[in-house]
Amino acid sequence: MAETLESLGQLKDALEAKAQPVPVTPASEPAPIREKQVDRFGRAYATGKRKNAIARVWVKPGKGAVTVNGKDLETYFARPVLRMIINQPFLVVSRLDQYDVVCTVVGGGLSGQAGAVRHGISKALSHYEPELRPLLKKVGFLTRDSRVVERKKYGRAKARRSFQFSKR
Repeated sequence: MAETLESLGQLKDALEAKAQPVPVTPASEPAPIREKQVDRFGRAYATGKRKNAIARVWVKPGKGAVTVNGKDLETYFARPVLRMIINQPFLVVSRLDQYDVVCTVVGGGLSGQAGAVRHGISKALSHYEPELRPLLKKVGFLTRDSRVVERKKYGRAKARRSFQFSKR
């Protein structure tokens, strides 16, 4: 059985005898050093997603022209709110009118497509200039918004709405 300790000094000595040295590791390892990822044309590529929309985005240095599915930004996204959503990554990193963006987007509606393009632009910017990644990550532009429409279930009128109840 265990021996009986009668004082705090004996307890301290027993604990020191059993204690083994713990290897010291740094509290936090330095962040991995990311390098620039560009293709042979000097463009950074990324895929952005939001709801059911998927955007393929290419970013390269330029005068700030944004082309979506072969159309100008103002033509494709007529609502100012959607254009504001797309320009948010450039405003956060203070790079407005410094990059040309070419993207193709399919699926979903205009709001989901604008969110997908914003996600793609943010990822492509972080590939082109890795030092911008912490700024974009802090405001949440690199995180994919995974919310999608809930599917309809059988025995229900919609995803959750049930049919009207009638007693007779």
